[in-house]
Amino acid sequence: MTFQAYLDNIEEKTGLTPRQFVDLASEKGFGPGTKSGEIVSWLAEDYGLGRGHAMALVHVITKGDKISSKHVGTGTAHSDASDTLWLDGKATNPDS
Repeated sequence: MTFQAYLDNIEEKTGLTPRQFVDLASEKGFGPGTKSGEIVSWLAEDYGLGRGHAMALVHVITKGDKISSKHVGTGTAHSDASDTLWLDGKATNPDS
């Protein structure tokens, strides 16, 4: 599953876009420098997200929308189309 697919699945499960999660995390004081366990616990308790999906959100909450280029265009199941993740909702993604 691509990184973007994880984010899209989170939106389908929760009804919240990745950008909304970033905003909610900021309200809770989570951001760059926050330990992943704190965020994973919050996402599990409040939204029922498993570790894999939570870790995708940990990345965007703590590091932003960029991913390593080693995950781009490899042609594998985990290959993303771009090194920039779309955070504003699956329905508005111009690459969908």
